[in-house]
Amino acid sequence: MKAIFKDVVSLCFYLVIVMGCTYVFVNYAVQRTEIEGDSMQTMLSDRDQVLVDKLTYRFREPQRYDIIAFPYRYEQDTFYVKRIIGLPGEKIRIDAQGTIFINDEALEEHYGTEAISHPGFASVPKILAEDEYFVLGDNRNNSEDSRFASVGYVRRSEIVGKVFFRIYPFSSIGFITDAGDGENRKNAKKGEKE
Repeated sequence: MKAIFKDVVSLCFYLVIVMGCTYVFVNYAVQRTEIEGDSMQTMLSDRDQVLVDKLTYRFREPQRYDIIAFPYRYEQDTFYVKRIIGLPGEKIRIDAQGTIFINDEALEEHYGTEAISHPGFASVPKILAEDEYFVLGDNRNNSEDSRFASVGYVRRSEIVGKVFFRIYPFSSIGFITDAGDGENRKNAKKGEKE
């Protein structure tokens, strides 16, 4: 009888440890998010499921070009996924030709799929506050981002974490690193349609 009791206590202890580790992992380390829409194409597509690293930014500040998740202000448990373009303290402007300027210098970047046709708020120079980030979707003309009032500038405290891994679709599972990954997916999709 003592052996059975000991085994039951041991099993209960094991289950408590597993549930505790799972709780900590899900709430403090990683979050799963599903992409809705095409604002991050070609890097991420509609219905892609990604993991968000919630720990990295506890040890370092977000960097330019990081893909981040942050809450949608008008619906609970809904998140935006966008790319950081402007950092705290920088002056941001987008001209009529769609060129992004940071501190009056044209930004050399290759993430947007086409020239920006509507600069929104960014048509007028704006200096970001010490806790603000300017974010854009990679599919610039099909993205609700920092150019518009519905998103605006993202505060540091709003950033949930860095998007780092795609778990679905299984054909594209893997780490999310740079625009080359998006180009490869675009070319693969073209091949699938042919």
